[in-house]
Amino acid sequence: MPGVAVISHKLRRGVLSEPTGIYSIISLPGDTISFRALGYKRYHTIIPYDYTDIFASVDIRLEFDTLQIEAVNILPWNTYGEFIRDITQEKPIDPIIENMYDNLASIYVALQNDIGLRVSPEVAYRYALAQQFSAMSTKNQYPVNNLLNPLAWAKFVKGLRTGELFRNQSFERPREAKVRQKINNAENR
Repeated sequence: MPGVAVISHKLRRGVLSEPTGIYSIISLPGDTISFRALGYKRYHTIIPYDYTDIFASVDIRLEFDTLQIEAVNILPWNTYGEFIRDITQEKPIDPIIENMYDNLASIYVALQNDIGLRVSPEVAYRYALAQQFSAMSTKNQYPVNNLLNPLAWAKFVKGLRTGELFRNQSFERPREAKVRQKINNAENR
């Protein structure tokens, strides 16, 4: 049988049998060897104290320990009909959740249309990779302070002299997203 736990009690070692049922374990004379498998009774054997050979080959047969029973379906409903009725019945959406979906949709539209920013899985993946790289490069400490970095200052001064620092940069203030709120009729009463 595959997956049988073979345990040497004296040496406190154990192995699992291979898919073909073959196992190999080191032991000493007088040691108790246990065989355990799920669904089978445990079997114990003792190596005799007068055993002098180096190797032993023994076939062990385990007996079934469990009783087979028929399948049982456990449901939180009394009958299968109640289960089908509850699953197929349409449930109203909570107004708070519906309002949240509407707000998220309007923010998504505002981000795509007003600023020209594209929200996509690729952007999220790149952002996650950038965060991971930043965490690895700083070893989860505070980011590097470029105020004390002479190379960063040289690049900044060169950008100021050549005008490359402010070239091709236009800033357009983003418009505020229109957020709609639905008011529940029960709250107004």
